[in-house]
Amino acid sequence: MDAHEFTTALLTPEAAPPEGLTDPAGRPAGRRFDVYRNNVTASLADALETGFPVLVKLLGQATFRQLALIHLRAHPPTSRALSQYGADMPGFLDGFAPLAAYPYLADIARLELGIRRSYHAADAAPLSPEGRNPEALMALCPRLTPATVLLSSAHPVLSIWRFNTEPGAPKPQAGAEAVMITRPQFDPAPHLLPQGGLELARALDGTTTLGAALEATLAAAPRADIAALLTLFLGSAALTLPERP
Repeated sequence: MDAHEFTTALLTPEAAPPEGLTDPAGRPAGRRFDVYRNNVTASLADALETGFPVLVKLLGQATFRQLALIHLRAHPPTSRALSQYGADMPGFLDGFAPLAAYPYLADIARLELGIRRSYHAADAAPLSPEGRNPEALMALCPRLTPATVLLSSAHPVLSIWRFNTEPGAPKPQAGAEAVMITRPQFDPAPHLLPQGGLELARALDGTTTLGAALEATLAAAPRADIAALLTLFLGSAALTLPERP
């Protein structure tokens, strides 16, 4: 019995227990294996429910549970850390024909994964403009913090997320949205990126000055509001300075 055979049997409810698997008394571990299989499957499905609460709300718990069971058999975990499980969910949803009429679901999964990744990302001292004159600030070469995550979607992904998580949030309107997730304190926060936001984020590589990055942003997006972008990036703790060697 190899690991692949064991994993396949473990995640396939109709599969027979692997040959040679016995209980402590040396008897075939049929019933014990079934109990173990049910517990493992339930734990993995629970982890997916915990990791994708908005998907659960959009699909309904029963439908999501069925989706989770299909997903976990196609994409078993590769790490012992269940908090990291579900990285394959967006790609899985992109190719899942029964939900093809709801193409925004994959990007909702990407947003929820981004929030989780931001939460677990390494700490970094945020760049603060306090005590710096404008010329000195523009001469710095910041980069995005490890907790800053970008997402560009053809759908109103952040509006959908807010409508399902924030009481009183407006109903989503059709249209593309770009999102930046930051972690200013302990909890990640998603922000709607205005025009030019993605261009600025991509220009801030730790080797380009902030002034040059802003110039590149205006060249790519002439209508970008530079003041608003600076306020968002600096006020949300999205930027840090590279460590000196």
